[in-house]
Amino acid sequence: MAPTTDSAGNTEDAAAARASLETLRTEIAKAVVGQDPAVTGLVVALLCRGHVLLEGVPGVAKTLLVRALASALELDTKRVQFTPDLMPSDVTGSLVYDTRTAEFSFQPGPVFTNLLLADEINRTPPKTQSSLLEAMEERQVTVDGMPRPLPEPFLVAATQNPVEYEGTYPLPEAQLDRFLLKLTIPLPSREDEIDVLTRHASGFDPRDLRAAGVRPVAGPADLEAARAAVAETTVSAEITAYVVDICRATRQSPSLTLGVSPRGATALLAAARAWAWLTGRDYVTPDDVKALALPALRHRVQLRPEAEMEGVTADSVINSVLAQVPVPR
Repeated sequence: MAPTTDSAGNTEDAAAARASLETLRTEIAKAVVGQDPAVTGLVVALLCRGHVLLEGVPGVAKTLLVRALASALELDTKRVQFTPDLMPSDVTGSLVYDTRTAEFSFQPGPVFTNLLLADEINRTPPKTQSSLLEAMEERQVTVDGMPRPLPEPFLVAATQNPVEYEGTYPLPEAQLDRFLLKLTIPLPSREDEIDVLTRHASGFDPRDLRAAGVRPVAGPADLEAARAAVAETTVSAEITAYVVDICRATRQSPSLTLGVSPRGATALLAAARAWAWLTGRDYVTPDDVKALALPALRHRVQLRPEAEMEGVTADSVINSVLAQVPVPR
């Protein structure tokens, strides 16, 4: 049966959106060397209306990656440097008294943007960390009893340094669970590091992305068309059961005190669906689920102290679960 004009138009819009999003890697690579998995994770999060936690040691271009993504997507972006003395109102905004009108007016905080870069989020105490909870979950902030909606699209990209470093506050489990994905940013390979230094020696300025050649290649309209196409991606009953079995298996792992919650299962399925669409399919396979299992689940489990002392990691537990859970055919 031939598609209707509307469905054909929607198909064309989705194809154009996929092509635009695929060019993001090339565009971001003009500023950031080698971080393709992180770029893909950020795009998946945008398609799922989720948020991303980027973890890596200082100096691996976490901040630059987010700024380059915002430039390539033509999104409004703001940055908050989290510090021990940062207050919740510094993030969400506050009421300010106007002496000319003798009234209080709301001054929006940096959270009123499309892409909020929460830099070094684990450098600030839990009270300020939690100021993002409502924004991330409800996509609004409430000030003086009045809810104020955030722009669309809205994504929080929070960076954190590993908790072994001094002066950090580990994120509470409730806030960790609000992040769709946790992406680890590794140190570059020798070849990539040589490329980084060569670029800097040639005059590359990470504060001037325009001069580096980063141009907008997609926008909010492309994201909206892509999200609509992702929503049409088929998920079979077998794939749904496979995701559930993986998450339930983590709850029975002897290495964990906390397994993946049903919210985590929902996040894994949503991320796998977006990844399937990005790779050009209109259905989800077990390989899609496996590809997103680590970033979608690693921050939702809690290791037993004795397992941690033996060198067990969240990633190794999840990989073990993936190896044990039967794969649907």
